[in-house]
Amino acid sequence: MNKYKYAIEIGGSYTKIYVKDNGFALCEPTLVSAQPTPQGYQIIGLGQEAKKMMGKTNDSVEVFSPISNGQIKNYEYTKALLEYFFSKLEFKKKRDSVIVLINCGLSEKDKDTFLSLFYEIGFKEVILLPTVICSCIGAGKNISSTKTNMIVNIGGANTDIAVINMNSIIKGATLGLGGRAIDVAIANTIAYNQGLVIGLGTSEKLKIEVGSLYPNDTLNMEVTGVDIESKIPRSYIISSSDLLVVLEPFFDEIIRTLDVTITSLPPEIATDIINNGVLFVGGMSQIAGLEKYLRKNFRYPFKIVEDGENVSILGAGKLLEDTELLKKIYENT
Repeated sequence: MNKYKYAIEIGGSYTKIYVKDNGFALCEPTLVSAQPTPQGYQIIGLGQEAKKMMGKTNDSVEVFSPISNGQIKNYEYTKALLEYFFSKLEFKKKRDSVIVLINCGLSEKDKDTFLSLFYEIGFKEVILLPTVICSCIGAGKNISSTKTNMIVNIGGANTDIAVINMNSIIKGATLGLGGRAIDVAIANTIAYNQGLVIGLGTSEKLKIEVGSLYPNDTLNMEVTGVDIESKIPRSYIISSSDLLVVLEPFFDEIIRTLDVTITSLPPEIATDIINNGVLFVGGMSQIAGLEKYLRKNFRYPFKIVEDGENVSILGAGKLLEDTELLKKIYENT
């Protein structure tokens, strides 16, 4: 197996790129902004520039992610976005190879779309690897062992749950629950309860700065939106308790799926999971109060991985340095 130079994780919220020998090289929003022209939609912003336009342009400009639930929904916009990201790096067409992190539940058709895209961008070789396997490696787990690991990756678009041993996934599930869904739910809840329309950028900021699973958290933040009835801008102070009604059902659904998954496993594997604990990674694993929530609602040992939002791409970075392990994983996926 040839040496690979790049690893990329195209997340529902952010795209991250790791470069061999250089480390973590890029982290930008997985966003495109476009406006209509007589010839069709024209791209006017990519990545961070597109995010800056959210809620600040006329109604004809759309800001969106061309990736949804881990799938490429718009091929040409995804290609333009990735070409833009790699143009910031020392990418050499027809010479460099790349590891692409994907959801564990993708169909063969979706995988072929990813392969076609990266070959068309100009990569010499492309390997697709499940994000959850890279997360385990980034968390310091030995995935080559017969001891089973279980991991929950709560990302921007999806939550991946996987049971892993001997370099392969023996059971996995993907839930369409992620940080972006929470952003939408926060905006909808504030509109319903406070009669105030806010943008998704504001929702995301609320989630990061005020979102908490502590029942008695006193964090709060003032936001400005448009009053539904008067159409006049006004401000309102949102507290953690306002967001708790959004966050708890989200995590309750993840716990229900985990319980069903674990109880369906053979006794030997379930015993390994009880002994090793369940790993929680991904951006939403860093939400305040998650540890206390899990102690109350989850009946198995667990560990919330530090720097959980970056553990997947860091694990892929380790594979760029370990050709033998990369070969073993590739042969088992």
